[in-house]
Formats: sequence, structure tokens, C-alpha cells
Amino acid sequence: MQQKIKYRLTGLAVILVSAVIVFPIFFDGAGYQERHLTSEIPEAPERPEIVRIQPQNQALPDTSLAAEPMSPVPLPKAPENVQKVIDKEAADHKIDIDIHKEQPVLDQQGVPVAWTLQLASFKDEANAKGLRKQLIAEGHKVFTRKQGDLVKVYVGPEFQKSRLEALKLKLKTDFGLNGIIVRFTTQ
Repeated sequence: MQQKIKYRLTGLAVILVSAVIVFPIFFDGAGYQERHLTSEIPEAPERPEIVRIQPQNQALPDTSLAAEPMSPVPLPKAPENVQKVIDKEAADHKIDIDIHKEQPVLDQQGVPVAWTLQLASFKDEANAKGLRKQLIAEGHKVFTRKQGDLVKVYVGPEFQKSRLEALKLKLKTDFGLNGIIVRFTTQ
């Protein structure tokens, strides 16, 4: 054999013998202490007992639809001096209201019943805004609501339906709009 191959085989044998002797010394498993630590995590607590509590309050009534109006409560006649002040203020502010003729009423939930005049429905919001500007310029209380893809124009609200009926006739002659009177809601 050649001399180089002998040196190589001798070197390989020395490495193997030293690996067999040294390997068990360093890798006996005693050097890595963290694996042998005891756990200090406490045991899981017992699950609490689930208690079902029955509600004590009554469920609120459904308010998605407006409640029906109650019958009006008769109002006492105002004293003469108070009636004079009311008449004077009504004349000064051009208010035409007679609470003894058509009394405002409350519904079963205690909410005042008010009415609005729905004049028009538009797909284009600019048209609704234009009509609203015209009506405001005439001195009317006007608001719009978006419902779906329509914008509706309303006049009001008023507590006396008869005032809206008179206003409906006036707006029909002035603007050519035939509206419908609907119950006022905040939604």
C-alpha cells in the first residue's frame, strides 16, 4: 500500500477510537439540566358551576309600529285672563290653533300623536332638495327622509290633522302636489 493511504487509515482509526471514548463522556444526558426541572404550574382550578338566572323584568312592548291613538282627554276651559293672553299671543304669531276643537292626543305609550304630509318621493336627491328649498322659502316646516333608494319630502309635523288637511289643499293649488297625510315617526 501506499504511504498516504496508510496515514489516512491510521488517522481515521484514531478519530473513531477517540470518538468512541469521548462521545459517552459529553453526551451522557447529565449535562442538560433544564429538561429535568419540575413544573411549578399549579393544577387547573375546578370549573365553576353555571347558574342560570331567570330575568325578573318584563319584556318591553314591540315599538316597531306606531301605537294607536287614545281617546282625547277633555281639557278644562282656561280662565278668562289666561285665554286673553293666549289669544293675543296666537294673533301676534299668526297661530291658528284651537285645542278645544281638535285636541292633541297621546298613544298607548304616552307619546304625542303627530301627523305629517308626505308630498313627494324622488329617486334623485337633488330634486327632493329643490322642492324642500321651495317649500322652506314659502315658510313651511319641511324635512326629507331617505327610505331605500327613494328620498321622500314631508311637511310638518302637526298635532292637529285638520291643519294638515287645510295645508294639503293649499299646497295642491300652489305647487300642484297631492300629498298624503301619514303618522309622524322619528324613524
